[in-house]
Amino acid sequence: MNTLTQPLHDEHQELFPHVDRILQIAEIIGDAPANEIRDGVEEAYDFLAYHLVPHAQAEDEALYPVVQQALGSADATRTMSRDHVEVGRYVDELAVLKNGLTGGGLTAAQTRSLRRVLYGVYALVKVHFAKEEEVYLPILDQHLSPESAREMFEKMEAAAHKAKDALHEI
Repeated sequence: MNTLTQPLHDEHQELFPHVDRILQIAEIIGDAPANEIRDGVEEAYDFLAYHLVPHAQAEDEALYPVVQQALGSADATRTMSRDHVEVGRYVDELAVLKNGLTGGGLTAAQTRSLRRVLYGVYALVKVHFAKEEEVYLPILDQHLSPESAREMFEKMEAAAHKAKDALHEI
């Protein structure tokens, strides 16, 4: 059954395998060869920094204001936006850890830190998506008109492109 928010459901479906991959990478840390871990951490970082963070910025800019309006409160999405801040903190920490993965194997401290960050961001993102899918999107399906849904998705698309373009300027 297609709903007005189907494009966001579809986008989440495209992101879910990458989110699950973060868990797989976390689980090999300490067991796999260092080069495999480095590649996995690079893969997780690239997904988070270049795909998930722009998605989150688009939600903050275009999706959450519509949810706030539907629920009649500017505070309705504060916890979700706070999740985005925390994801950004994890991404920043992962960048530092990734850049420290040089030479041979991992130290015990690197192993612990990488697991903590990857497990943490994985859990946060899984719960965040579940809240959107189970709470926000059904509310929007009840309150949006086809025209307002189209406008919201156009704004999200523009915001995501803007966020991605800003990453390439860095």
